[in-house]
Order: sequence, then C-alpha cells, then structure tokens
Amino acid sequence: MKKRPVAVFDVDGTIFRSSLFIELVERLIDEKKIPKSMRLSYAREKERWMNREGTYDAYIKAMVAASYEYFRGIPMRDFKQAARWVVEKQSKHVYRYTRDTLKRLKKKGYFLLAVSHSPKIILDYFCPQLGFDKWYGLIYEVDAKNRLTALVKDEQIILNKAAILERAVTNQHLTYRGSIGVGDSESDIPFLNLVEMPVCFNPAHGLYTHAQRHKWKVVVERKDVIYEP
Repeated sequence: MKKRPVAVFDVDGTIFRSSLFIELVERLIDEKKIPKSMRLSYAREKERWMNREGTYDAYIKAMVAASYEYFRGIPMRDFKQAARWVVEKQSKHVYRYTRDTLKRLKKKGYFLLAVSHSPKIILDYFCPQLGFDKWYGLIYEVDAKNRLTALVKDEQIILNKAAILERAVTNQHLTYRGSIGVGDSESDIPFLNLVEMPVCFNPAHGLYTHAQRHKWKVVVERKDVIYEP
C-alpha cells in the first residue's frame, strides 16, 4: 500500500484563533467546576505575555501545570460537557489560511495530523470538523468514580510534538516525502524540523527568528489579508 504524506498542524493560535485550552478553563470557571483562584496560578506569565515581556508558550505551560491540581475531582461528564460547549460556540473561530490549507491537502490525499497541548477531549469535538485523520492532546486520567485525577497519560510524549509526529508516521505507515508542517510558536520548532515544507504561521518572535535563519516559509494573516513578509 502506498504511503500517504503527512501534514502536521499545531492547533491553538495556528488553526483556532484563540486557545481551546484557555476557553475550556474559562468555561469550567464560569460553570463553577473549578475556582477562580486557578487564574492566580498563571497570572504572572499571562501578564508578561500580554505586556510582550514573556512568551505565549510560557503562559500556556503555566496554565497546563495549574490544571494538574485544579482539574482533580472534576467528573468526566462535566469536563466533556464544557468541552462540547466551547466547540459548539467557537468551532468556526479559525484562521482562513490554515482552514483552506487543510481542505486543499485533504483533497490531495494527505494524512492530516493535529498535535496540541490542549486536552484531547476538546480536540475530539474540534478536529473532526476540519477533516483531521488523527489528533493528539493531553489525556487526563480518571479514578474509579470517573473523576479527573492529577495524572496525564503519556505526558512526556504528548508534550513532545516531534515524538508524536515520529510515532504517527511509524504507526500509520506515513511518509515524510512531501510532508508539510504548520506552527506558530517556539514549541513547534521540533516537529517543523522533521518535515520537508515547514510553514511558520503568524509566528512568535522566537519562531520567526528561527525561520529566517533556516529560510523557512512565513505566512501572516491579519484581519482579511494573508501575505508572506
């Protein structure tokens, strides 16, 4: 059987215009499933990012770290309900460039892979709508009463996007020949290094600098204009 080329995409900030993880946390707070005090756990990194003094990756990593404590005890049914609500309300809040690129690659027979640090449960609702063949995200383990614990399954692999890509290529019998990768931040560099055609979309400073050094393609979308600087 002929191997399919892989096209791998980051999700938050690359396809989804916000962050599925952030929107899920805010929904859980609104529903009083987790306390507002969770925001204090990542407030410093968020403020640094908002002031352009820190990075978006540091902000999200702080939020993920806080989730291990604050998600503990949430019934899985409530977690799923919040995730479903976010996707139902915001599934079309996507960038035109990546949305249209996904459609084009799907028609060409690419295997569409999403790699994200958002919970897999929300990706389960979001990714099928865009035609993805497989997606990876954080899987929170549950206890005997089907409540979230502080543990994440295969955490070290899930947080390593390059390792995820390599696993998918092997397990799904894919090829890097003609492969494409699209990301927006420094955490995407490892998997972009593996593909033949890396695309840096609305890149953060660190990724943009890396892209210039390695002559990677850069694409910017602002409002209704898409261009290559």
